[in-house]
Amino acid sequence: MMATPFDFDFLERFRIPLKRFTAGEKIFLEEDPGDCMYLVVEGKVSIVTYGTVLENVGLHGIFGELALIDNAPRSAAALAAEATEVALIDRDTFLELVRHNPAFSLYVMRQLATRIRRMNKSL
Repeated sequence: MMATPFDFDFLERFRIPLKRFTAGEKIFLEEDPGDCMYLVVEGKVSIVTYGTVLENVGLHGIFGELALIDNAPRSAAALAAEATEVALIDRDTFLELVRHNPAFSLYVMRQLATRIRRMNKSL
């Protein structure tokens, strides 16, 4: 798990809503519109495409950020691997966080870089 370089007080400061999912519940499906990204507050989420788990995202991990960055549909599905609570970060809040919290921006970029490197190794 990658350490977060920021405090989670922004969840309250930006009034970011939280949502709970039961084990096995879908968070979103491939091709769904991407209107928010997610931060795992508790639990674990599986990112899945064509029945293959691409990644398991745990505590403080993020997912769904690509759709906010490129305005494209979801490229994979997200399912709660266990009882999970996530913070829902919509586009406006994401842009505010990027503007006001450089550590958050770097964290998102590091997560993306880690995924690309992992994917390159698997080729």
